[in-house]
Amino acid sequence: MRKIVFYGAVSLDGYLTDEKDGLQWLFDTDVAGKSTYEAFEENVDTLVMGRTTYEASKKMVDGGSFYPGKEKLIFSHTLQNGDIEETFVSGDVPTIMSEYQKKPGQMIWIVGGGGILQPLLEAEQVDELWLQIAPVLLGSGKRLFEKGNYRYRFDLVEVTQMGELTELHLRRKNK
Repeated sequence: MRKIVFYGAVSLDGYLTDEKDGLQWLFDTDVAGKSTYEAFEENVDTLVMGRTTYEASKKMVDGGSFYPGKEKLIFSHTLQNGDIEETFVSGDVPTIMSEYQKKPGQMIWIVGGGGILQPLLEAEQVDELWLQIAPVLLGSGKRLFEKGNYRYRFDLVEVTQMGELTELHLRRKNK
């Protein structure tokens, strides 16, 4: 069965974006030319995101293709009919993701956001986390970990320093 993983950056106080869905705080973080992204991305063939993350990603590439060669599963109640690499779905996140886990392939990357991650945590479907923590406090915005009915314990696999970012690679215990 394919792994479901989260890979992404958060502020020190646990926010994915600021109160205006902005990421400038992340772009202003000095990574000293280091990254684990390329190695991570080689092991992923499916990306999962919500409408807000999808629209922000499209805007960042000025409407062009983002994550070429990867299947993109977009949870949205309003969008439909994407390009050949995009599938728009709505419904119960854990049920839909269970079906994707059964398909052959590599890891499934939860790109964003907390509204997708939270029900997967509640359904005990998240296998690993790669959290890059930036030394900035935002005070408000969109949280990575929303309130929910879940409790996890993780093993620390690795800590990687990338300039100002500290990445924690965590694997869920007892799975």
